[in-house]
Amino acid sequence: MNKFSLPNETVCAISSPPGIGGIAVIRTSGKDAVLIVDSIFSKSLKKSKGYSVLYGTIFEGNKEIDHVIVTIFKNPHSFTGEDVVEISCHGSTFIQQKILELLCINGARIANPGEFSKKAFLNGKFDLSQTEAIADLINSRSNAAHELAIKQMRGGFSNELKNLRGKLIDFASLIELELDFSEEDVEFADRKKLYEFVDELINHLNILKNSFKLGNAIKNGVSTVIAGRPNAGKSTLLNNLLNEDRSIISSKAGTTRDTIEEILNINGIDFRLVDTAGIRKSKDEIEQIGVKKTLEKISNSSIVIYIYDCSIISKKEVNEDLEKYLKKEIPCLVIANKIDLLNNTKNIPNQHFKASLSLDVNMEDFKNKIYELFTIQNLDYQGVIISNLRHYEALENANKELVKVKTGLDNNTSGDFLAMDIRQALQYIGTITGEISSDELLGNIFANFCIGK
Repeated sequence: MNKFSLPNETVCAISSPPGIGGIAVIRTSGKDAVLIVDSIFSKSLKKSKGYSVLYGTIFEGNKEIDHVIVTIFKNPHSFTGEDVVEISCHGSTFIQQKILELLCINGARIANPGEFSKKAFLNGKFDLSQTEAIADLINSRSNAAHELAIKQMRGGFSNELKNLRGKLIDFASLIELELDFSEEDVEFADRKKLYEFVDELINHLNILKNSFKLGNAIKNGVSTVIAGRPNAGKSTLLNNLLNEDRSIISSKAGTTRDTIEEILNINGIDFRLVDTAGIRKSKDEIEQIGVKKTLEKISNSSIVIYIYDCSIISKKEVNEDLEKYLKKEIPCLVIANKIDLLNNTKNIPNQHFKASLSLDVNMEDFKNKIYELFTIQNLDYQGVIISNLRHYEALENANKELVKVKTGLDNNTSGDFLAMDIRQALQYIGTITGEISSDELLGNIFANFCIGK
């Protein structure tokens, strides 16, 4: 047996944030949830209907512990699909722990991380990808991340996968049928149609895989690297965007030795701003490490803000930096800083954003430019978006198996080998929704949930 309970065991946990607050919520789920809470509550719950709320007192023997509100959900109409009782008590840590202690004394036990969500999955309330979306919803920090989690929890991704998997099963069944009649040399599966479908499915999986970059950016924040030569104004830009002195500013070149990361929300999207060490050749070992980190951050970024001191760096040098350090596929906002030191700005390219960051600058203009770079790439994307690395890896593996099927069809490979590769592709797709799962997989997924969920 794995570390998670069987579905019929009764578990309890604090479902509200840890610490002291006005109200805390303690959740109990399982076949004996109503009876266990009834044993410590001042009013009888045994005949209570689902979706009912009662006000009363929690007792330890004759000792009054707290005045609480108890909410009852009867199976199967609850989050977990079992009887669920939630106790809303005052937020004292003593009261919370005391109620948990009383619940355990009377037959419940403390839930493992994610155990309520796992119960919901095992009882068919959600598939696995929808259950994972619940964790994403809880952890969402922006409007975009919230909307993405809501869509996945509603099952848009799941329905698409089930449809694709169903069609693949139909073809696999025909090939398996052929194997049963191999001696008669009967062909049930149209190889041309199978080839066309597999090709279509590969393209579809590639579209889903490619959406991961966008989904991951929405979920974890859009990696936005501020890069440039020393003393260009990178740290000043970061501080101005955040409206706080987050990064040290000095006239001495090479002040920033390591990366500094902060979150900036623009129009509902989280941007992970990364202030980096100035790019230059240096004999200083620590500064060399900083420059190396800068180049790594640029390579893995979604957006780059390249800033330069237009009073000392020529247009040619800027172009050399952009060509040498930036990938063409990564959107870049180029900022010509310190224009107040120039008598004439005619030599600055029109596409470069002109600024003097040490003076009063309207940061909303910068924010709008950053947001535009993100939306230009992704505004028109209307399909299903994946944001979970496990889903991406499963799609990648399924795709590889389907490429094998396609190659096998090109080479007129026998049906038993085709069937084996199709089964493997189905296996990978099935792990996303939980149609195919293992205790180890479920353990790894739900271990990352909070205890009260």
